[in-house]
Amino acid sequence: MNTGQRATLDAPDLATQPVSVTRKMAAALPELRRTAEASGLTIHHLGAGYPNPEVTDPRGFLAGEAAFYEHLRAREGVNDPDALPEFLRESYAYTDTLGPVGPRKSFARVYGADWDVEIDPARLIPTVGATGGISLMCSLFERPGRPVAYVTDAPTYAGFLARATLCRHARIFSVDMDAEGPDPERFRAAIADARAAGYFVPFYYTVPDGHNPAGFSFSARRREEILEIARDEGILIVEDAPYVYISYADPGGRPKPFVSLDPARTVHLFTGSKIGLPGPRVGFVYTEAELEIEGGRREPLTDLLLTEASADILFHNPKALRSFESLLHEPSGTLRESLWPVADAKLAVYRENRKIMLDGLEAGLGAWPDRFRWTVPEAGFFTVFRFLTPELGPQIVTDDAFVERLVARYGVVVIPMYDFYPPDARQRDPRAGLDELRLSFCFTERTGPARVADLTAAVAAFAYAVRTESGLEASAR
Repeated sequence: MNTGQRATLDAPDLATQPVSVTRKMAAALPELRRTAEASGLTIHHLGAGYPNPEVTDPRGFLAGEAAFYEHLRAREGVNDPDALPEFLRESYAYTDTLGPVGPRKSFARVYGADWDVEIDPARLIPTVGATGGISLMCSLFERPGRPVAYVTDAPTYAGFLARATLCRHARIFSVDMDAEGPDPERFRAAIADARAAGYFVPFYYTVPDGHNPAGFSFSARRREEILEIARDEGILIVEDAPYVYISYADPGGRPKPFVSLDPARTVHLFTGSKIGLPGPRVGFVYTEAELEIEGGRREPLTDLLLTEASADILFHNPKALRSFESLLHEPSGTLRESLWPVADAKLAVYRENRKIMLDGLEAGLGAWPDRFRWTVPEAGFFTVFRFLTPELGPQIVTDDAFVERLVARYGVVVIPMYDFYPPDARQRDPRAGLDELRLSFCFTERTGPARVADLTAAVAAFAYAVRTESGLEASAR
């Protein structure tokens, strides 16, 4: 009999996990929107890191998918319209954890050619976006039950923090960054500190291109330095690469990803969310690393991850993988030589948005270089805006109250940075992130000329809000 009472289960070993700042903002936004609109304000989006609707219209993708399926049908020699092609049967049937081989072979050739690495399709493990790869890596090393330490940046991706902090016997050791990437001395020291505290250190996690949330890319020199330390210390580099194709650098100036520099030291996480569409959640893990396991045996990391993956998602969605494969082919059905032409269509929008953001910040706040600073992203969707400590005037604290005030008074939605800093970074500096905001230039609700107008207005509104809150607006007139 249903008594209407809520069931309660004793689970004392479970702890409440912190909610990420982006999730908190998403939950708070409807009420903040009502507050702003009640005051007659327009909502200005500088918070969401979503792909722009102008580059995620699925109609072209679906047309390309249909043309690719017809190409597969013709390749199989199926002429009877009532006959079921093998590729179509496979797309709606069980597959193994690696999924159909066609998408992996196509991806290996095109992606490998773009990034100068010979990819073995048998080592490509499908994942539910790059986040699925993060979960696989963490669960693999947490399963033995020994204390495990993850080294990462300060700040770092909120999705990694959310996953890494789920495990009670896991701890994060973070590395402060400068304009080129993680500080090499602090990187080596973080590994040493973790080991001295009794933790096993399996890997360093990072987003080196278009760092989310730090808003910059690592220099080629710093990548080499970090890679050399990882080799010396015997740890892996887990390279999250959602923005490798969302790059504003000249082709000759794009730094190589870690997987191109040393695929045996790197675990590369690819997602199709930015180059393709976000909804299908297609991703791959790739590595040529080997691990020494129990009994002194050496095993390919891929084999261990595949076992972990099959315990998580035994059967990946073969249709999603086949659909992604269509993106890797020309309309004629031939395999593309590169994904850069696909990226260029998206970059036309994001490059323009980036210019609007940087030009707007310079126009509205560039007169006070001693008060404000922001990163110039070479890839990705974000710039990080920092309030410098003034000699005179109010000291801005970018906490929840400040962010809510920006919405309520100015209609401006931004993301505070403090929750992107791991716990140990905030112990080192209690003010970590409390003088920073993450500004996104990727998303607008409208497209075309309206997109340009909306983002221009949003940056201008942000600059006005910053001047006002900093006590500069009166002198700016």
